Amino acid sequence: MTHSRPAIRELLESASLAPRRDLGQNFVADPNTVRRIASLARVGPGDHVVEIGAGLGSLTLALADTGATVIAIEVDHGVVPILRDVVSDRANVTVIEGDAMHLDWSSALVSASSTGADDDRAPGPADDWVLVANLPYNVATPLICDLLDDVPAITRMIVMVQREAAERFAATTRTPAYGAVSVKAAYWGTAKIVGHVPASVFVPRPNVESALVEITRREPPTTEPGALFALVRAGFGQRRKMLRRSLAGIIAPETFEAAGISPTARPEELDVEAWCRLTDAHLAAERETATGPHS
Repeated sequence: MTHSRPAIRELLESASLAPRRDLGQNFVADPNTVRRIASLARVGPGDHVVEIGAGLGSLTLALADTGATVIAIEVDHGVVPILRDVVSDRANVTVIEGDAMHLDWSSALVSASSTGADDDRAPGPADDWVLVANLPYNVATPLICDLLDDVPAITRMIVMVQREAAERFAATTRTPAYGAVSVKAAYWGTAKIVGHVPASVFVPRPNVESALVEITRREPPTTEPGALFALVRAGFGQRRKMLRRSLAGIIAPETFEAAGISPTARPEELDVEAWCRLTDAHLAAERETATGPHS
């Protein structure tokens, strides 16, 4: 069972609530859409799912129906009681009131995996989690990037975001959407767009198109991520310029040569492997400068 459009309006009116623009609330009001997202998540009994921005529980119910253990996170204090009531008969759902941008993820995931799970695995940080979410457009990109950086327990994501954001995560080199976010996604995993969602399925109807992007973690390159992403941000900060100009004062000419990178290339021409080579060469040059010449 999932919420229809009349059901969503009734739930909001019963609590004298309205969708909050400051939280980017657009509730999914189409049962077929939430069932499709749950199907794309490929989860079932024994799996762990975390949903961010659970709202009134439309997607939560579809995920619960798969038999997976679900932690539903919602920041809106007014909506949380409705969400708890909606899922009150689902033993496999745990509701957490909190801001996903500032959540203690290690504690939250361990706590949730220790409740409502019927499998024999010991709960803990080693559990693999799947993020499934309809993310507010204003926080989607920074939140996904933070989770990629800081929450390795989330090994796969199926997230509904603004179409342009989805395109940036899944973009390849030499395309207009390719940028720093694309490199970050490629460093931590593989990203692809797996579907589109029309504006007509939301209450209220947004003025933008939505898309579903799937990000699957992989073993990342050995390049130090902090140094890599700092260099990538500097490069894409002036994306129209050649690297020798956008990275002037950071990368020496001989470092480009050591990395096998043309200094006349532009940022969007470098894939994640090339950015890693450039970062490694840069760090090696810095170490050599710090230690001085060897006798």
